[in-house]
Amino acid sequence: MTLHARRAFLGYLAASPLYAQSAPGPIAKPEDAINVFDFEPAARQVLPPAHFGYLQTGVVADATLAANRTGFDRYQLRPRRLIDISQIDTSVTLFGARQEFPLLLAPVGNIGAFHAEAELPVARAAAATRTTQILSTYTNTSVETINAAAGRPVWFQLYATGSPVAADRLWRRAEDAGCPVVLLTVDSQAGRNTETLSRAKLLDSRKCTLCHDPAPGGFFKRKPMLAGINMAGVPTSNAALTWDFVRQLRKSTKMKLLIKGLVTHEDARLALECGADGVVVSNHGGRAEESGRGTIECLPEIADAVGGKMTILIDGGFRRGTDIYKALALGANAVCIGRPYVWGLAAFGQPGVERVIDLLRAEFSLIMKQCGKRSIAEINKSSLTSRA
Repeated sequence: MTLHARRAFLGYLAASPLYAQSAPGPIAKPEDAINVFDFEPAARQVLPPAHFGYLQTGVVADATLAANRTGFDRYQLRPRRLIDISQIDTSVTLFGARQEFPLLLAPVGNIGAFHAEAELPVARAAAATRTTQILSTYTNTSVETINAAAGRPVWFQLYATGSPVAADRLWRRAEDAGCPVVLLTVDSQAGRNTETLSRAKLLDSRKCTLCHDPAPGGFFKRKPMLAGINMAGVPTSNAALTWDFVRQLRKSTKMKLLIKGLVTHEDARLALECGADGVVVSNHGGRAEESGRGTIECLPEIADAVGGKMTILIDGGFRRGTDIYKALALGANAVCIGRPYVWGLAAFGQPGVERVIDLLRAEFSLIMKQCGKRSIAEINKSSLTSRA
């Protein structure tokens, strides 16, 4: 290799994001992180293989998981110049509540696998950063305890399990606790084939009984939201779920109702017809079905279908401020993240979660300025161009 070629290669390598993420080894403290990707190897270092595999897995060949990231490459930004950007406003109002940044913390079940205090450090980080937390049905901490730690009621994600009685008691408990919004998750009816998790388990020499109850119904025993509900023989998902359940829930609850897990304009229109207040464009972080389609690619048809008549949230693969900006430009009102904040939680607890949020907020603010946008309301499709 010539000297010139060697210098060119080293220059390319030094500029590579993969090199930047892996060369120094895992970060030692949250403030060492340059971007949210830096938390992934730090989490891998401290988590058992099966727990990290559970966090990282998609379904089947992980094609949809990958598409959630590569989908952003379809869209490029159109920066503007000579606009006064000395003062910008990144705040957004969702269902009457103002927050300083259009980012929410997505529900993550079994989060006790990633930190001894489970959701509590997340709740404290949400309070410190004034970020909305969404609590999973399969939380390891009760909604009442989380609301106290967060300093305000969180949003609640509802799985309509195979027991109608259980589903009814779950959302009523969340409503009684003051939760203003419920997200009905509908993308898990068919079950899933998590190959990456299955392979990760083979690398884990620990006995699963150390943290899992192998007895029948053991999955539910460490889920405080299901305490006192007879879940014997009840499947975690409901294969018989239909839009009738959505209509009934809409009639019964005072909470704002979002349908989480929609990826087509047909279903978005049905959600609107059923009286839902919003949708979450989601494929469960690539863990629902192997469509091979990223959520950012699904967003435009859903935004067109609802025509501004309901709130649109989106999750799936968001790792950069530019990702968040692209989603808002395509019609989303806000974005949810899951894995990034769990990486931060696993590696460093509450400070890790806060650092992840702060990094994304800084990146988002920067790209707003570069595109000449002074408020969220100014972000629209004029900021984007796309590849066919």
